[in-house]
Amino acid sequence: MTDRLRRGALPRETAAPVDPGRVGIVHLGIGAFHRAHQAVYTERAMAAADDPTWGILGVTQRSAAVRDQLRPQGGVYGVLTAGAVAPSGTGRDAGAPGLAVGEDLRLDLVGAVVDVAYPAEETGRVLATLAAPTTHVVTLTITEKGYAQLPGGGLDVERVRPDLDVLAAEGAVLSSRVEDPPVVPASSAIGLLVRGLAARHRAGGAPITVLTCDNMVENGRVLERLVRQAVDVALPGAEGDDLRAYLDSRVTFPCSMVDRIVPATTPGQRDAVERALGLRDEGLVVGEPFSQWVIEDRFAGPRPAWELAGATFTSDVAPYEQAKLRLLNGTHSLVAYAGALAGHATIAEAVSDPRIAARARTYLFEDALPTLAPPDGTDLRAYGEEILRRFANPHTGHTTIQVAMDGTQKIPFRWGGVLADSLAAGRVPAGLAFGLASWARFVVRRTLAAAGQGADVPGGSCDGVDDPRAAELAEVVGGSDMATGPGGADEAVRRLIALPGLLPATSDALLAAVQEAVPV
Repeated sequence: MTDRLRRGALPRETAAPVDPGRVGIVHLGIGAFHRAHQAVYTERAMAAADDPTWGILGVTQRSAAVRDQLRPQGGVYGVLTAGAVAPSGTGRDAGAPGLAVGEDLRLDLVGAVVDVAYPAEETGRVLATLAAPTTHVVTLTITEKGYAQLPGGGLDVERVRPDLDVLAAEGAVLSSRVEDPPVVPASSAIGLLVRGLAARHRAGGAPITVLTCDNMVENGRVLERLVRQAVDVALPGAEGDDLRAYLDSRVTFPCSMVDRIVPATTPGQRDAVERALGLRDEGLVVGEPFSQWVIEDRFAGPRPAWELAGATFTSDVAPYEQAKLRLLNGTHSLVAYAGALAGHATIAEAVSDPRIAARARTYLFEDALPTLAPPDGTDLRAYGEEILRRFANPHTGHTTIQVAMDGTQKIPFRWGGVLADSLAAGRVPAGLAFGLASWARFVVRRTLAAAGQGADVPGGSCDGVDDPRAAELAEVVGGSDMATGPGGADEAVRRLIALPGLLPATSDALLAAVQEAVPV
């Protein structure tokens, strides 16, 4: 059996990773994205600044799998960059080229992660590290679902109730001066964070920055609101005033925007790395060459020199966020729906279809780009061209069906602003109209296939549309009488586009453009 990669026995063929002197960051949600993104920036920042004090204690919420992958390796793992070398200025390091593993495959070792903790068994350790004065930053990638946020934006109290009950009990126990109360395992990421902030406050109240890296608009503001609501529920009135004052004066919640495609690691990639290293890396992650991190410069205390690793610090993340949402995410959806209808299994195949690429370019450069102000002089046209190159990378593995999920949730944010701004300027966005037509016909086709009334899109499973409003969509399509009868498909498209909450505005000209747009 091949030996495991580990910090004490590294292959000589690769550049040695950093060896942090201590933990400076606690990261909640240490999945593949964090290991291929923020941990890489932290690794490079420590190396560039010769400051090894920013080691990461990763926290895995749902299972002990990542802990069991990385702990035997001393936290060291490989990042396999898959795809052609990115243009300059996209977050690629300018240092050693890494170890070539195959064509367009480069391996770098990362040592920024000191260890991984599993709260079901190690909540006490996580709370103690959050409270330690040498910890200065908490980062999060827990996915939008991990924030326990209700549709209206408030905290779903029942989802985090066990942790809030513990927080209330801890306050009562500590006020009674009981020594060493028992540690109850955390049951939610938000609950663990709030309990950690309370523990830090009790330990002396050193400043700390809580930096969310999840894909939510104004993510820092969202997280701060949820944390404060949790405190208000657990410690209402005067009981929680000291903790609220601590949050006011010594804790910040900056916004950030992250971007890197991180596909699932395949067994073949793991085997290729094992052949190259002569060691087995159970923690291997894969990422595309492009990487971007934009951070609101609002820290309560020290932070890593992430700018030396290519991160952008700004007073306002919103323009970057909007550019990504409208250009990258909006184009992703268009390519997914059109590609699925045309029989393409992956995004890379779809965007390589000249017919779809032409429609994508119309959306990018004629519809979306005029609605945006370039953030800090960014060349958005070059950014748009790079988006198309990234989507064509066959290593990313994104399927059209996968990206087409949850359309009613994505469309309002990805296309809504472009549509409203275009119509307000007197323009009918032709590329966006094609995207809407592709989405509507995708919904019709999958809905009828699930009802046994037609063929599914290639790669589909005849189980309907994967969407939180799937039942409502099926009702709108109305079965075979509407969608398969004379003019039925056009009527179904019209009714789908008029779905409440889908679009911020419509017009007769837009509807005509949607109905005239013929999917490829």
